[in-house]
Amino acid sequence: MSELFRSEVPLEDRPLAARMAPRAIDEFSGQRQLLGKGKMLRRLVETGKVGSAVFFGPPGTGKTALARFVAERADADVVELNAVTAGVADLKKALEQARFRLGHHKRRTLLLVDEIHHFNKTQQDVLLPAVERGDVILIGMTTENPSFYVNAALLSRSTAFEFEPLEDEDLGAILDRALADAKLGVGGKQAALDPDAREHLITMSNGDARRLLGALELAVLSTPISISGKREITLSVAEESIQKRAIRYDKKSDDHYDHISAFIKSMRGSDPDAALYWMAKMLAAGEDPRFIARRVLICASEDVGNADFRALLVANAAFDAVAKLGMPEARIPLAQAVTFVAAAPKSNAAYLAVDKALTEASNGPRREVPLHLRDASMDGKTRGHGQGYLYAHDFPDHWVRQEYMPKPVRFYEPDGQGDEARIKKRLDELRKKK
Repeated sequence: MSELFRSEVPLEDRPLAARMAPRAIDEFSGQRQLLGKGKMLRRLVETGKVGSAVFFGPPGTGKTALARFVAERADADVVELNAVTAGVADLKKALEQARFRLGHHKRRTLLLVDEIHHFNKTQQDVLLPAVERGDVILIGMTTENPSFYVNAALLSRSTAFEFEPLEDEDLGAILDRALADAKLGVGGKQAALDPDAREHLITMSNGDARRLLGALELAVLSTPISISGKREITLSVAEESIQKRAIRYDKKSDDHYDHISAFIKSMRGSDPDAALYWMAKMLAAGEDPRFIARRVLICASEDVGNADFRALLVANAAFDAVAKLGMPEARIPLAQAVTFVAAAPKSNAAYLAVDKALTEASNGPRREVPLHLRDASMDGKTRGHGQGYLYAHDFPDHWVRQEYMPKPVRFYEPDGQGDEARIKKRLDELRKKK
C-alpha cells in the first residue's frame, strides 16, 4: 500500500468514526441495495474484482469506508488523493508512477479520489487516458450526482454506485457497536446512554453515521464518571453534543431539484402538511424564498387553474409579499399560499389546453385571421377588416354564433372540479348551440 494512503496517526488515536470503520463486509450498516447478499457490488468486493467506480451519496453513508475496505484487500498499490487539495501536477505524478509500476513491476494501482466532483475538466481529462488504458483502477467518492460533475467519458468507463442515507435502525446498530467495543469504541469508558439520549442522537444525525459517532464521542468524553461509576449520557448531554440537525440540502445539487419536486407534487396532491414540510426544510437550509414563491405561482395556475381562480391571486399576493418582506417573515405569506393552493380543488385543464394550442399553432394547418375579426382601425375598413363582425353584447345572453377560428379545434376541456363545474356547464350549453 502506498505511503500516501497510510495514516501517521495510530488507529486508537483517531476519531471514533475512523476507529469504527467496518473491518468485515457484514459490519457495513445500510446500503443493502449495494451490499446485501448476492448484490453485484458485494460480489465484486468479496472476489476482489472491483473495477473503476464512483461512489456517490450523502456524507456519512459509508463511501470512504467501503473504498478503504476495498483498498486494504486490493492486490495493488494504493494511492489516495483529495480532489480539494490535489492539483494537476499531483495527479500527473500519481499517474506516471502508476504507469511505471504497471510497466516495470506488473503491479496495478488503485487510485482513491475523495471529493472527485472538485476535479475540474482539465484534471478529469488528465485522468481519463489512465483509466481507459487500465493504468489505474479509479474509485472516486463524492456527495454530488456524478452525472453533473464527472465528465461523461470518464463516467462511461466507471460504474456508479449510489449510497442512500442510513436508516435509524442502521444508525442504532452502529451506535450499539461503538458502545460495546472496548478496544476501538467507547465500551471501556463506562458510558450509560439514556434511551431518550439515544433516540435524540439517532434522529439528529439525519442518516449520517460520521455525525452520529462524532456526537457520541463528544458526549462520552465531556461527561465525568458519577458516583455510580458510570458516565450518565442524558438527553440534555446528547442535545449539547449534537445541537442542530444536519439538513442535507445543496442548492447546486440533486437535493435542490428533489426537494422542490417533492414540494410541488405535494401541493398538486392536495397534501398541505407535506408541502409545508418540504418548504420548511428548504427555508431552513437557506433556500431563496422567492424561488419557492415562483413555484407556488406556477402550481396555482398549472394544477389548480380555474377550479379555484383565487389560488392564483393568493399565490401572486404571496410572491409580492415575499419580495417586500424577506426572511424570516416571508415564511408566513408563503405558508398561507402553500396551504391554500394545496387544499384547493385541482384542474390542469387550462394548462393542457395551452399546450394543445401551441402544438396546433406549430404543427396544424395554416390559419389566417378571418376578415370580420381583423382590426378595422387605420385603413382596415377600406380593406374589408371588421366587416360582418357581430358584437356579442348586442345579442341575448351576450352570445352569438360566429366563426372565431377557421377549422376549429377544441383545446379547453374543463373537468368540472370546483369552480370549473360552472364553467363546464356554460361551455357545454354554448357548444351545443354551435
